[in-house]
Amino acid sequence: MNAKRVIFFFFILISTQHFAQKNLDKLLQTYNNNSIPYISVEALRMLQINDSVVILDTREPNEFQVSHIIAAKNVGYTNFSLEEKALQKLNKNAPIVVYCSLGIRSEKIGEKLKKAGFTNIKNLYGGIFEWKNKNYAVIDSTGIKTENIHAFSKMWSKYLHAGNPIY
Repeated sequence: MNAKRVIFFFFILISTQHFAQKNLDKLLQTYNNNSIPYISVEALRMLQINDSVVILDTREPNEFQVSHIIAAKNVGYTNFSLEEKALQKLNKNAPIVVYCSLGIRSEKIGEKLKKAGFTNIKNLYGGIFEWKNKNYAVIDSTGIKTENIHAFSKMWSKYLHAGNPIY
């Protein structure tokens, strides 16, 4: 491949990623009010490696079963309850990251946690979609790595650029 082709393909790759990022920014600005600060997938990955964070998956149980971030606890969305055993045991000052598909539902759950007195909550920017888009591992309900991601709906799946969307 000659140098011009390499530069052209690199430009297309960067442009596509920049466009996708701008679309995600716009989506989150439309639905969220930034009441819970974001954390990037890269920053969460570093915290996860150091085992210094509680990760809460705020998607529905059927989405969690398809795939989730390693060490995440499913707290759900529709039936979310602060009475959940996993939440009752948490230190209110512990670092907590909430996530969903893209970061919309998780902000709502983060707000409930904040109102209940939790002080160190972050919302995963781009959710599990962005996590998978960066090629970080997810596991299924049996603990096995998978490429499947519950995409919630065809409308939202346009933000998932890696893995296999499952509906």
